[in-house]
Amino acid sequence: MRPDTPAENVDHANEAARLERTAGLYPEDAEALLLRAAAHRELAGDRPAATALYDRLLSSAEGLDNPPLIRALKASNLWEYGHEAEARAIIDGVRATAPRDPAPWVIVAEALESHDELEAAAETFTEAARLLLADGTEPPAATHPLLYGRHRVRRLQGLPHDDWDTLADTLHASPVSLDELHDPKRVWSLGSENPAELQAEIARLHAELGAYREALSRPFPVAVLHWPAPELTELLTAYPALSAEYPSHEEHLSTIESSLRELATSGTPNLGIVTGTVPSYEAFAASESTPPTDPTLLPQYATTLAARGRAVAWPPERGAGCWCGMGEAYAECHGAVSPYS
Repeated sequence: MRPDTPAENVDHANEAARLERTAGLYPEDAEALLLRAAAHRELAGDRPAATALYDRLLSSAEGLDNPPLIRALKASNLWEYGHEAEARAIIDGVRATAPRDPAPWVIVAEALESHDELEAAAETFTEAARLLLADGTEPPAATHPLLYGRHRVRRLQGLPHDDWDTLADTLHASPVSLDELHDPKRVWSLGSENPAELQAEIARLHAELGAYREALSRPFPVAVLHWPAPELTELLTAYPALSAEYPSHEEHLSTIESSLRELATSGTPNLGIVTGTVPSYEAFAASESTPPTDPTLLPQYATTLAARGRAVAWPPERGAGCWCGMGEAYAECHGAVSPYS
């Protein structure tokens, strides 16, 4: 969600302005683009401008994909420049709505944690875990930061491990264990004059930063374009020349799955699927000054959608619905020969 590129390598103010302009050109993607712009405003130190972007989005909340996430980000930002009372009120509101997305929970809990409200942070993480984690099932990847954050806060409180802390340890893949990463005594080693202790702490921090960056940003170097049946019919009616690319919708879906499996077998990481619509494809073609009938435009369109945050990860989580949108579980649909097995 939040860019973590150092300020010396990026002009965050200019990047925010660019994203705001792009949001005006692509209103269907305004939510994702303006959230990224707000993050750049925060990194540039212009927190009031970031709040203005959050308010701009919330003023049209009915069309938003994730209003609780935007409110959580706004609360976290407000607290950082002295608006504690308003931030607390928003945090209480986010918790009261009990969102089903883990991201708002993580953001408000971390906001509490960063202001030494450890008990409230632990309660928030635990409340979210009770709501979002089903007993006996593997936690989705999106919920892992909940478990890691809860583990960290409880470690700072000096509490013994419980079942969720043990689960967090099991899920954590870094060479440095969570117990070591979240050890409150680590801070003391930063003041040490022993080079070995300082080097060990640098290694721990590198591992933690790497895990944090991976959780925040999962790039999709290869995103395959998916056309739902009505969109594909509309596309081919308007541009019959593309029929060579899409002989039938069934074959289109099979090609997506087989292509992704081949890429996975070859070792390509972070695969994704983007869903196209005819209006946005036509707008993209116009922006590229290329006729929509040009088949070379299709992969470019897919890459652009992925860069604008429209990709979903492939393969789906265990038990999740199939990416094709037909309503069946992935394992019983296009994942019948599952890449998990």
